[in-house]
Amino acid sequence: MDNIFTITNCIVGLLVLMGLTFIVNAIRIVPEYRRLVIFRLGRCIGAKGPGVIFLIPVLDKAVNVDLRELVREIPTQTAITLDNAPISIDFLWYFKLFDPVQSVLAVGDFELAAQGIATTTLRSVIGGILLDDVLSQREQINNSLRVRLDEVTERWGVKVTNVEIREITPPRDVQDSMNRQLTAERERRAMVTQSTGRREAEINVAQGEKQAAILKAEGSKEAAIRVAEGQRQAQLLMAEGYADALDKIFSVASKVDKQTMTLQYFETLKKMGEGASSKFIFPMEFTSMLNDFVEKSKK
Repeated sequence: MDNIFTITNCIVGLLVLMGLTFIVNAIRIVPEYRRLVIFRLGRCIGAKGPGVIFLIPVLDKAVNVDLRELVREIPTQTAITLDNAPISIDFLWYFKLFDPVQSVLAVGDFELAAQGIATTTLRSVIGGILLDDVLSQREQINNSLRVRLDEVTERWGVKVTNVEIREITPPRDVQDSMNRQLTAERERRAMVTQSTGRREAEINVAQGEKQAAILKAEGSKEAAIRVAEGQRQAQLLMAEGYADALDKIFSVASKVDKQTMTLQYFETLKKMGEGASSKFIFPMEFTSMLNDFVEKSKK
């Protein structure tokens, strides 16, 4: 009886253990960013998740797939440009699975396959571009690599979202040439800046002299206007003085009688007689004035 009881307990324990193992293998908890591609008896029945997924142990096999955008590094590769210059390039490529089933069924290891495609595509793209363009057109190379990679990986259910070249290392002699070119460019910019500063300084000096000449001319003009204005005022004052003097002379002359005027004529004749001249000219009014003087003397 004891042996039978022991055997029964072992069988029950074994069944419980098998049951627990069955439950553990049958229940899977899938996060939001993952999917399980289920194979039942070797046939794909689709992708399951997220949440709690029930599997049939032994019959079902699950392949875990990540749906997040992932990034992988392409190691440094040596490529030959169109002008036969060897350069070393390494870059990063970003991808995201949009079809979990195809990423498992269409390719064995899509990351390894994509890395090989990226390497050959890089060499193909670089081989059609000159060295100067490789160094200056990095964004165009990124877009070209992304488009070509995406064309290949799309059938695997993978979307290449971005490609970023991280470093481009040209040959040593090219680097030396670039350094010399950079130095020459800096010297040229310095000379241009210096000449520009000198030209601006000369322009400022010329403009200052121009403004000074303009101000000087305006000052001379203003002074001349003021002098002319003063002369005009002085002439007006002189003219007014002459006019006042003439008015006074006329006023005094109007009060002088004819005898006084005749006496003035006699005085003038006296002075004329003292001279050396032998001819004298008398105005016609002198006779009438003389007659008036004689008549008044008789009275």
